[in-house]
Amino acid sequence: MVQITRAADLTVVGANGGGWVAAVGATAPDSPLTQPTAPWEPLGAISDDGLVYGFDEDSQEFTPWGLTSPFRTQITKSVRTFKVTLWETARVAVQSVMYRIPAANLAPDTDGLTSFAETASPTPDRRAWWFVVIDGSNARGFYVPSGEISDRSDVTFKQDEMSGYEITVTAYPDEAGNTVYHSDIVPATPANTGS
Repeated sequence: MVQITRAADLTVVGANGGGWVAAVGATAPDSPLTQPTAPWEPLGAISDDGLVYGFDEDSQEFTPWGLTSPFRTQITKSVRTFKVTLWETARVAVQSVMYRIPAANLAPDTDGLTSFAETASPTPDRRAWWFVVIDGSNARGFYVPSGEISDRSDVTFKQDEMSGYEITVTAYPDEAGNTVYHSDIVPATPANTGS
């Protein structure tokens, strides 16, 4: 009889997590369980939809004459994205990424008023991003050395709904050609008893 191997401690539930942003070139934190410090700025509370790690890939299939199935596939596009809804819309770091404005330009004046204008011709706004997913003693870290918000949702202001900035960050290749660096703290996978 076949024995099915299952290990609940090898599963991950996105029970908690967070996000941080810094200037391109910022070094990733040492571990997903290490508290990021300057130059990393926290993105604050994230909606209970959590973090969505997206894969967008296209490929070209090559089917030789005489066969009905391809014998080779070439990846022609491979994009990684991270989608979150930021609830702390008054946080300077969150306003900075949402509106593509340097955080220093969002300092309030002597009367406490912060004012800025949105441009009709936005320029690229690449930053480093650090996302963490925590499930008990298990943790996953995603370091994006160069990423940019590629999609922003509408913002709703309503009495019975939390306002939030739903953003999608697209990861771009760094000098080494990598888009996302993974850092995981997970238990060792037990040996297969059937071998």
